[in-house]
This record gives sequence, C-alpha cells and structure tokens, in this order.
Amino acid sequence: MSILAPFLVLIAVAGFAAYHRWRLAVWAALTATALVACWLLGASPAATLVAAFLAALVAVPLLIPQIRLPLITAPLLKFYTRILPPLSETERVALEAGTVGFEGELFSGRPDWNVLLDQPMPVLSADEQAFLDGPVEELCRMTHDWDITHVRADLPPDMWEFIKKNKFFGMIVPKEYGGLGFSALGNHKVIEKLSSISSVVSSTVGVPNSLGPAELLMHYGTQEQKDHYLPRLADGREVPCFALTGPWAGSDATSIPDFGIVCKGEWNGANVLGVKLTFDKRYITLAPVATLIGMAFRMYDPDGLIGDTRDIGISLALLPRDTPGIEIGRRHFPLNSPFQNGPLNGREVFIPLSQLIGGEAYAGKGWQMLVECLSIGRSITLPSTASGGARMGALVTGAYARIRKQFGLSIGRFEGVEEALARIGGKAYTITALAEASAAAVARGELPAVPSTISKYHCTEMGRELIQDAMDIHGGKGIILGPKNYLGRSWQASPISITVEGANIMTRSLMIFGQGAILCHPWVLKEMKATALPDPDERLREFDRNLFGHIGFAISNAVRSLWFGLTAARVGSAPGDAYTRRYYRKLNRYSAVLALCADTSMLLLGGKLKFKESLSGRLGDVLSQLYITSAMLKRYEDQGRPAADQPLLAWAFHDAVHKIEVALSGALRNFPVRPVGWMLWALVFPLGRRAQPPSDRLGHKVASLLMSPNEARDRLGVGAFLTPAANNPAGRINSYLQKVILAEPVERKFLKALKTRDIESLAFPAQLDEGVREGWITAAERAQLEELREMTVDAISVDDFESEELRSAGYRPQREQDRAAA
Repeated sequence: MSILAPFLVLIAVAGFAAYHRWRLAVWAALTATALVACWLLGASPAATLVAAFLAALVAVPLLIPQIRLPLITAPLLKFYTRILPPLSETERVALEAGTVGFEGELFSGRPDWNVLLDQPMPVLSADEQAFLDGPVEELCRMTHDWDITHVRADLPPDMWEFIKKNKFFGMIVPKEYGGLGFSALGNHKVIEKLSSISSVVSSTVGVPNSLGPAELLMHYGTQEQKDHYLPRLADGREVPCFALTGPWAGSDATSIPDFGIVCKGEWNGANVLGVKLTFDKRYITLAPVATLIGMAFRMYDPDGLIGDTRDIGISLALLPRDTPGIEIGRRHFPLNSPFQNGPLNGREVFIPLSQLIGGEAYAGKGWQMLVECLSIGRSITLPSTASGGARMGALVTGAYARIRKQFGLSIGRFEGVEEALARIGGKAYTITALAEASAAAVARGELPAVPSTISKYHCTEMGRELIQDAMDIHGGKGIILGPKNYLGRSWQASPISITVEGANIMTRSLMIFGQGAILCHPWVLKEMKATALPDPDERLREFDRNLFGHIGFAISNAVRSLWFGLTAARVGSAPGDAYTRRYYRKLNRYSAVLALCADTSMLLLGGKLKFKESLSGRLGDVLSQLYITSAMLKRYEDQGRPAADQPLLAWAFHDAVHKIEVALSGALRNFPVRPVGWMLWALVFPLGRRAQPPSDRLGHKVASLLMSPNEARDRLGVGAFLTPAANNPAGRINSYLQKVILAEPVERKFLKALKTRDIESLAFPAQLDEGVREGWITAAERAQLEELREMTVDAISVDDFESEELRSAGYRPQREQDRAAA
C-alpha cells in the first residue's frame, strides 16, 4: 500500500467527520480505527505512525480539559476580549430585541429544512376574509386615484368617514378594546389589496397599524392608557401619527436632538410632575390630520426629580393635538403622492409623566420599545404595499402586452418585451412570497429583526425595478397622467418607500448582515455573552464550550463549501420533490459558504467589519437571497407544489442564486486581506462561478404565463383589486384578456381577407359591413371584432386636458397679480 495512504485516510476521515459535524471524540476514535486498519492492510508502519502522531497532536490537548483550558482557551479568551468590538447600548438593545427564526438555520451552514416546512401554512381567519371581501372591496370601489392625487391631494371626506367607521385604523387593536383584532397576516392582506388600487389609501390605512401609538400601547401602555386610547384609536375618534424623524436625525434614530426636561407644570388645572418638550420633526405621516401624536425624545432630569440619573435616555410619550405649544406645520408633498405628511414643532410643551407610554416605569426605555415594535411594522406595511403593486403590475402589464399590437403582432411577442415581462413575473413571484413570509413570521409571534429588514429592503427595491419595466412596456400609456393612467403614480412614488423606515442604502450596508451576523450566528452571540460573565471560572468554561463549538463549526463549513463546490451541490440529502430537491441542495451550499465567509470576516476584521460597508452589504445580499428563496420554496410547498408555477419559481430562483454568486464574487475579489480572499475563493468557487441568470427560454415561459389566462397567473393575482370597475382601469384591462384571446383568430382571418380588397381606406365599421357581406366573417364574429376594438381602445387610450385644468387652484398669471395689486 502507498506510503501516502495513512495521510489520505487521515484527511478523508477528518473531512467526513467535519462534513457531518461529529464530535471531536468521535473523530479521534474513527481516525484511530482507520489508521489501525490501514496498517493491517499493509500501509507503511512509519507513515502510519507519523499520521497517528499528527492526529494525537490535535486530539490529546483538545480532549483533556486540564490541558485545553489553561494552555489554549485562557490565552484565546484574553485575545478575544481584546479584539471584541465594543457594543454601544443602542446596539446591545437592538441585538436583544429581536427573535431568530429560520434565518438562524441559514446562518448555520447546514439548514434544517423541516424547521421551515413544518411552519403552519398562513391562513386568514373567517373575520379577516370577510373584511377583505366586504369593507376592503367597498373601499377599493370608492377609490378614484386621480381624484385623490391630482384634484383633491387628499382622500375625499366620505372615504375618511368610511375608513374610520369600519375600523381600518383599528385592525391591530384587540377586540376587547373595540378593534378588529386582526393578525399580522390579515393586516398584510388588507394593505396589499388597497395598494393595488392606490398607494395613498394603503399608506393612510397602513401607518396607524404599523409602528405608532396603538402598537406601542398594546405592548407597553399602562392599563389606564389602554382603556382610554385604544377604543378611540379603534373607531377613528383619534387619528394617530408617530413623530420620530427630524432634520438632524434621519435613519440614525438614536441621535435625536429633541429633548424633554423633567419639571413641574400645569396640566388640566393641577400642578403636576411632568416633562417640558422641545422638538422639531418632519416627514411625519398623518401629522397634518392627527389628533394623537406619539413622540420620541431624549429625556433629562437635571434636578433629580425622579431619580439619580440625569440623562434618562430615549423615551416615548403621547401628545394630544390640542396640547399648548404644539405647531402642526404645513404639508410635505412627496412626489405627487399626497398622503397626509408634514412637520411638527414644539417648544417647551408640557405634559405630565402619565403621558409617557408605559408611564414613569418606561422612561428611558424608548429605544428598546421602538426596536421591538419596528421589526413588526417593517415586516408588514412597506412589503405589503410592494406586494399589492407587484400583483397588479404583473397582471395588467401581461394583459396590456397581449392587447397592444405593433407591426401586426402583440408587443409581448417581441423578445425585448419578453425579457421585461419575464423580470416582472419573476419579481412579482419573489416579492409576494417574501412579503407574506415576513407577515407570517409576525403572526407566529416572532419579532423578526433580520427578516423584517430583508423584506423591507428587497420588496421595495424589486418593486421599483418592476414598475420601471412595466412603464417601459406601456410606453406612452404609462407616462400620460390622468384617470386612465394606473402606473404613473406608482412610478413617481417608488422612491418614497426606498427612503422610509431606514434608508435602503443603510439598510443593506449596515443592518442586514451587521445585525444578522451576530443575532443569527449559532456561536458569536454566545461567545460575546460568555466574556461578560462575572465569575472567572464560569467565564472560562462557558467561553471554552462556545469557542470550540465555533471552531468545529468553521471547519465544517470550510469542508462543506469545498465539497459542494466540487460536486456543484448535486450530492447530499435534501427535502422537496424531484423538481425542487436540486434547489434545496444549492441553498445548502450557499448556507455553508455564507457561514464560512462571515466567520472569516469577523475573525480577521473584528470591530472594523462594521466600517467595511461594501463587504457587509455583499454578505447581506447572500443572506437576503437565501431567505428570499426559502420563502419562495415554502409557498410552493404550501400551495401543493403546483406544476403551473414552476416557470415562475425557476426564474426567481435562478435570478436569486446568480445574485448570490455575484455578491460572493464581489466580496472575495475585494476582501481586505488579499491572501485570505484567494484562499476563500478556492474553497467557495473551486471550479469557478457556475450560476447563470435565468435563460431566455425560461423567460419566454414566464412571459407567456402573464399573457394568457392560467392558474399560475390567477394565483399571482390573488389579493389584488381586480374588479373591472369604472375607477379601476387596470382591472378592466386585465378582465379583457380572455375575450381578446378568443377574438384573435377571427381578427387574423379578417385582416388576411382585408388585404385582398382595396377597402383599407374605409372606416372600421364599413370594413366590418363589407366583411359580413363577403362572408369573411359572420354577424356574431362582427360583434366580437367590435367588442375587441372597444376593449383595445380602452386599453390604449390616454387622457387630455384643457390648460386650465392642469393649473394649480392657487395659481394666477403675473398680469392678474399686477392688476390685483393696482
């Protein structure tokens, strides 16, 4: 037997044990057994002895605690404590506020897919479904987006009244307080449907059911506050807003300069202990019409009236609109999307301590309260808005591309348009799966800190990309505003969602991986907590346990990354059916790669990693796409693995894994420590990058799905307002698709016959009359072509206006102003 055999056996056993994550003792026993067998089979005794010595050199000191703890663990603990980045109080709170769901499995390098697949299928309650079919449908029928966005720059009074009367502002308020008591999933479905007809209506309804007074009161309010305010918020007597952002603190909410000084003052005729507030807020949705203002500020107690702490910290309070000193500013005008939004100002506004949310006991705990609730709101409102727009955008653009003809052919048949349609279909499938997954996580009782940032960032980014493609396909139909336009306002408003609840650039580069790398990692947070234990012996033992668990974890991921790279992830156990099993295997590979790259980055860069935003952003992209593909596969399983949806799933999946490899390539090519980047490349891409974007053939299948009636298309549209009402031109165009397709053979027959006769100069009705007389078409087919012409005209028509109609109501030409001045 070759002299190399013992060493090959040593490597093979180590790799096999690392791949399966067996304990060190198991590896040592297997290695010893394998080397003895190797020697008995004729291997060189000297080589076998050297291999055994190398194995013992690793195993003996690590398996004997009396050697490992003082000689290995203790020095490493000192080194780790020295390089450990200091956590600010705000970072500590953010890490401790969220819970970890399936995203933790994605960071493990070996996801347990049963954790995902065993989650209950999201299902609406009977009350939630009835609300969608009743009041939500009726509110959509009342919505005239042109009237809201151009004529009034506001909802009409009857819509405001309807929203309040039917408790749209109280969807999340429990029934015992007069609310609807809906789950996060029910909230998501309502916002999704409303956004498919008007983002102004959806944001108006969404904000009171997101981060705001109701959510905060439900979690932290005193019983007296709950009893007083929640019923009033539920039935619309109170319209809430929440004032967080200001000119000097946008995405960095912890640096808000707004402050409150503890003092005594007058409140309802009595002299009480309270807080005197000075604040300057802007971009506050519903502020112009709000009657109850949630306020975030930094609280100080310079005179020690409530304790020994001078800087109490960020606190939250409720301010009635009529509180003396509050100034409600004029309205902001965000990109022709006139949802109520504006500034708030106040100087020395006094409120009693009883107006602090949660009372005096929660003074200074505002940041923790915000972080815990923000993950809930971020999981629902903006992702749901993107989801509703994506559903409607995909269906109406597919229908329009089939109806609209150029050069005698539906424009959707041109390959350039097909490419855009494929992107629309694939991204709509992705957005809707991701938005539902994040809402379902909240409905299960999770506080999904990392998934909420993933969902908010990627749903809004893909929503912006989707509406861009839809605008390109619609051309002139999309750019001419008016009652017949159903895309223009969405196009204009798409950057709004990119900027709110944390600007997307910062969300990607700082939050997704920055929070996920610690919160979701199976060992890092445990190691950090171990270093903070007060008892030295306990600290050493706990750090030892977690450290060597982490080391084994890292070695396993290196082995798994290399193995999956060499085999193209074609080998290994995985769930799913014959169609999706390959997808799960690919995700197993990228999970191991993410864990490997994350560990290496944190080890080498330590606290400097938070400043390497390009690297953090790219690794965040990998985590995001893993979570997104998991959401798509979960929905595919929940819906019974429909074969008709496979082109949509395949396009979205291949797009996601291509993005994963692009992100990994960028991270490794630009890794700050170049030799380590080369080593990681060899482990991650031993055969080079292999993932490709979706093929043209697959894109053709997706485009065809959008342009013809089928069950996959119907599923994609579930949840959008598709009723073909007078106020819903998109719904009308979508409703035409079936009739248009049935009329196409008749149209082709008629046009072919028309070319043989010189009657093209006649008006269309005269041409039809001639066709009936000549027997080209029957009378029934004539009626069918007339209906087709009417539907096509409705689909392609745009609006026009008198100049006076487009002028602002407050506009007066200069000559009129001069005449009035004279």
